[in-house]
Amino acid sequence: MDLVFHAPRVVLPGGETSGYVGVRDGAIAEVSSAPLPGARVVELAADEVLLPGLVDTHVHVNDPGRTEWEGFATATRAAAAGGVTTLIDMPLNSVPPTTDLAALALKRATARDQIHVDVGFWGGAVPGNLGDLVALHEAGVFGFKCFLLHSGVDEFGHLSPAELADALRLLHGVGALMIVHAEDPSVISQAPPASGRRYADFLASRPRSAENAAIETVITAARDADARVHVLHLSSADALPLVAAARRSGVRITAETCPHYLTLRAEDIPDGATLFKCCPPIRESANQDRLWEALAEGTIDCVVSDHSPSTRSLKRLDTGDFGEAWGGIAGLQLGLPAVWTEAVRRGVPLADVVRWMSAAPADLVGLRRKGRIQVGNDADLCVFAPEATVTVDAARLHHRNPISAYDGRTLTGVVRSTWLRGSEVSDRPRGRLLVRGLA
Repeated sequence: MDLVFHAPRVVLPGGETSGYVGVRDGAIAEVSSAPLPGARVVELAADEVLLPGLVDTHVHVNDPGRTEWEGFATATRAAAAGGVTTLIDMPLNSVPPTTDLAALALKRATARDQIHVDVGFWGGAVPGNLGDLVALHEAGVFGFKCFLLHSGVDEFGHLSPAELADALRLLHGVGALMIVHAEDPSVISQAPPASGRRYADFLASRPRSAENAAIETVITAARDADARVHVLHLSSADALPLVAAARRSGVRITAETCPHYLTLRAEDIPDGATLFKCCPPIRESANQDRLWEALAEGTIDCVVSDHSPSTRSLKRLDTGDFGEAWGGIAGLQLGLPAVWTEAVRRGVPLADVVRWMSAAPADLVGLRRKGRIQVGNDADLCVFAPEATVTVDAARLHHRNPISAYDGRTLTGVVRSTWLRGSEVSDRPRGRLLVRGLA
C-alpha cells in the first residue's frame, strides 16, 4: 500500500469498528481488521475516528462575479477544514448563473486551478432556458436547480407552476434531477412583510405554510411527469407528512435539511441578529425536534450546508434590519461539528450523522466513488476527534468573510485532518472537477 490508516475507530458502511484502511493510487484498496503493510502508516490517536470525507451537495461559491462574497479558493479550503472532500456548486449567485453551456465553461475555467477539494456543478432552470437543459445535462451537470419564488438575485428568475411542469417533463426524458427551493410566492405575499429588527416578525414573513404549499406543487408536478425531484433546505416540519405520503404513493421525491435548522432555534435568536437570517428561516425548537425524527425515520435523506455567504455589509449588522439583510448562513466549515454537537445531546450515533452527511448526498447525485470507506472508492477521508471541543472564532474560519451564526459557540468535535485521494489537503490546490456519470 502507498498509505495505511490504523484507526481505533473507523466508520464503515456497515457501522463502526477498528482496523486498517489501505490506500493505493489514490483509492481505497483494502479494509482489514489485521495490519496491512504500507510505505507510510498513519496512526490515529486514541480519541480520533476515521470517517469518509463528507459530501456537500448544496454550496454557493459565488465565483465568478461575486467573488467578494466567496470564491473557489476560500470555499474549498473551508470545506476541507470541515472534513468535506466533495462539493457541488449551486448555479447562483455567481455572475453569470450556470444556465447555459458558456456559463458552465466559465465556471469550470474559474475553478480549475483553485480548488482544494473535488467540485461538481448544478445547472439552473430559469424562465426561457428550457432549450439549454439537455445540453447542460449532456455536459455533466449533476441536475438542475429552480426557485418557485424570487431567488434573491434578479439574474436567476423563478419558475411558475406551469414552467416547472414543462421542465420536469423534459428532465424526465433524460433522467435528470430537479432540485427545488420550495416556498410559495402567493403565501409569502399575503404574510406580513419582513422589516425591522424583531426576529419574530421575520419568521412570520416566511411561514411554514409557504413551504407546505410549494412542496404540494412540486409533488403534483413530479407525479404528473414521473420526474425525480429533491426538496432543498426543508425547514417546515409540517411538510414532512406530505413528503412521506408522496414517496409511499410512488412519487420520486427526496429531501434535505441543513445544520442550522438542526442546531439553531428561533427562541434563541436575539432581535437585530441578522447573522441568523436565511430563507426558509430557522424555526422553533419543537419544529426542530420533528426534523431530527424525520432524519431517523428516513423522510429526510441528507444533511448539507446550504453555505450561502455574503459580505459583512450585506448582512446589515449596522441596523439589524431583517428585511434589508442578505438571507444566508455561511456554515460550510462548521457543519459536522455543529450537527455532531446536537447529535450528542440527543443520543444520535456518529455513524448516523456520517451517513446523512456523506453517503446519502453522494447517492443523491450519483457519486459512486464518494461518501463511503469501501474498496474501490476514492481515498477521501477525515480524521475526526468527536470528544474534543472548539469555541468558534469567525475571524479564524477559512470562509472569505468573517461572518458566522456560530461565532462564540462551543462545539463538540474537531476535524484534525482531511485527505483527498490519499493525500492530506494542504495549501496546494489538488481538487478535481467532477462530471456527472464519471465520478
